[in-house]
Amino acid sequence: MTFTGRYLAGLVKMVAGCLCAVLMGCSEKEASFDMQPYENQPLIRPVSPLISEASGIADSKANPGFLWVQEDSGNAAVLYLVGHDGQVAKTIPFKGITNRDWEDLVLSGNDLYLADIGDNAEAYKTYTIYKFPEPKADTDTIRTIEKITFQYSDGAHDAEAFLVDPESKDIYLLTKRDFPARIYKIAYPYSTTSVNTAVKAGALAYGGVVSAALSADGKGIIVKTYMDLFYYPRTANEPLEQALAKSHTKLPYVMEPQGEAVTFLRNNKGYFTLSEKFLSSKVDLYLYKKK
Repeated sequence: MTFTGRYLAGLVKMVAGCLCAVLMGCSEKEASFDMQPYENQPLIRPVSPLISEASGIADSKANPGFLWVQEDSGNAAVLYLVGHDGQVAKTIPFKGITNRDWEDLVLSGNDLYLADIGDNAEAYKTYTIYKFPEPKADTDTIRTIEKITFQYSDGAHDAEAFLVDPESKDIYLLTKRDFPARIYKIAYPYSTTSVNTAVKAGALAYGGVVSAALSADGKGIIVKTYMDLFYYPRTANEPLEQALAKSHTKLPYVMEPQGEAVTFLRNNKGYFTLSEKFLSSKVDLYLYKKK
């Protein structure tokens, strides 16, 4: 895609996200329980060298103090290892896969799941989630990759967020352009040789979802739009669709140029957000710590 094309596409995405946020602000029902005790203002660290179109992040388990970051369509099939200080430590390429429109990243157990689920025109028949063991920092190329190909039960959807249930291993997709956002489920065990079917399992109270994260202890979920972070509590072994059907509350969030990525710290002492560059001259990593 040309620079002009990316600029216009980014502008359309931002406007759509803002419109969805305005609409959901009129209709959402927030929980009555107390706000999670996070700082209102984040610690800000410049990302260097620049990562222009980050769309998914995950706090590393194998490499403490680092995040995994991936970019979306039009970019190379690589994974970035980025320190909590914002410094890019390494770029690791994938062997045998391409970046059609990578949109989110999840670390569950010892595996990373990378979701090629973006579809702005809602024109694709199938989508893919790549699963692979979390790399160590000295990995030169990611080679061992499982492909979980799927289709939606009711036609094409654009999605930029997903979750993996650590107990059941079920995969949940949260659509972006539907209002309200729909929740689809790929039930485990899923095939890595044939096309799986994602079946509708619920809906949220808003649209414009661009990322999601489950805490390492499994007790909390964050769903991100361009303008808000919505927090859902989860009890032990509760199916994710049931947790997402609960009332939510908003977490502190300073709006970014085009924020499309969120993840919890693995020690559950905060959460990170990361934006695409969009119209800004730089990219910052935001950390919201618990008080």
